[in-house]
Amino acid sequence: MTAILRQVTIRGRVQGVGYRVWVAQTAESYGLDGWVRNRRDGSVEALFAGAEVTVADMIAKCHHGPSASRVDAVAVEEAGAELLAQRGAGERFSILPTV
Repeated sequence: MTAILRQVTIRGRVQGVGYRVWVAQTAESYGLDGWVRNRRDGSVEALFAGAEVTVADMIAKCHHGPSASRVDAVAVEEAGAELLAQRGAGERFSILPTV
């Protein structure tokens, strides 16, 4: 199984609706590494690292999000391993401060 990293930006009504916590809980349940954070432009950004099929499943879930959210767009880019260093020390998946 090949491990991949994907950086994802989610736009819509995704702040103030529990989206980051939902991403963190869902990613952890899938066994993914990475992080999630709000951006000042109103979007949510996430990094997912893991098996290709699992990362793809997580990204597919991001198109829907928690029930209070409304997702308008999900952009996906390949990412480098250096982005994993932004996680909290000893954490597999982190909720990071807003940037």
